[in-house]
Amino acid sequence: MNMKEIWMRADAPDDAGKRKEMLLSGLECGIGTFIVRPGDEKFASLGKVDLIINRDGMLSGGRTGRMVGISSPKDQDAAMGLCGMEDVLVVSTGDWSVIPFENLIAASAGRTKIMACVSSREDAVLCGNILEKGTDGIVIDADDGDAVRDIMKDAKITPGLGLTAIKVVGVRNIQTGDRICIDTCSTMVPGEGMLIGSQSSCLFLVQSESEESGYVAARPFRVNAGAVHAYIMVPDGRTRYLSELRAGDDVLIVGRGGEAKTASIGRCKAEVRPMLIVTAAHNGVEYTTILQNAETVKLVTPNGSVSVSELKNGDEVLVRLTDGGRHFGMAVDEKIKEN
Repeated sequence: MNMKEIWMRADAPDDAGKRKEMLLSGLECGIGTFIVRPGDEKFASLGKVDLIINRDGMLSGGRTGRMVGISSPKDQDAAMGLCGMEDVLVVSTGDWSVIPFENLIAASAGRTKIMACVSSREDAVLCGNILEKGTDGIVIDADDGDAVRDIMKDAKITPGLGLTAIKVVGVRNIQTGDRICIDTCSTMVPGEGMLIGSQSSCLFLVQSESEESGYVAARPFRVNAGAVHAYIMVPDGRTRYLSELRAGDDVLIVGRGGEAKTASIGRCKAEVRPMLIVTAAHNGVEYTTILQNAETVKLVTPNGSVSVSELKNGDEVLVRLTDGGRHFGMAVDEKIKEN
């Protein structure tokens, strides 16, 4: 599937509490962009989210464009006339028709982003294959969390993730511990890895062993992930412990720009290794991750990567920051402190 972006509508219910619940259900699944009503800008405090305001079909805020409904040839002609004029068109077609999307993809020629409203995994899969190119993304228009999870999990589509550069404030050796290496059935490139950390609110982008070194050959299928206790983000937006992972499980591969894809695990290796703890801070809050003390273990930075053996205070590394906490791997809207 060639899906590039996933948004979600959280603007339909008249009750603000229900709109908040919808946004939280999407956030739990890893969605970061939401269409909301005017006045719901306060939802930005729920997590690291991009809010698009829908004012009578006109979109503003995180993105600008229009909501477009197509139920007749006349509607289609009007939508095609907007291609090249608007940055984004969020398109719904009622009973679902492929032809309008084929025509819009052709008419936009990359000048306007075409986002398709979907309410089922079948629609999502279809969107990703229209004209072999797919729409530029989907906007999930579903009224319950189960439907959202169904689309995200079964369609095997993954949203882009917002990453933040934060500064390292400490690196020190600790006792040896059980370290997990994750070998996938896919290859990765420099700048790609997995999101891992000791606190679910801050997951560090640990790079794959995709760069050659003077010590060992590159192993681009592998991420030397860290200690057994650590969290890892998986494709449905939940977290799991590294110790839980097994061959055949799906993991999330994330690039420096936040782009994400799914890979299957071929093997997990737990071995006793020398460990170190990395501490980084953002807005006065400190976060940690524990990694093997080895030259080949690297964190992704805004412009490259840095080996943990060379990491020093003041270096910037990329992380995924979220608010709230986790309960059985699911995001919850409550204050949880993990030290």
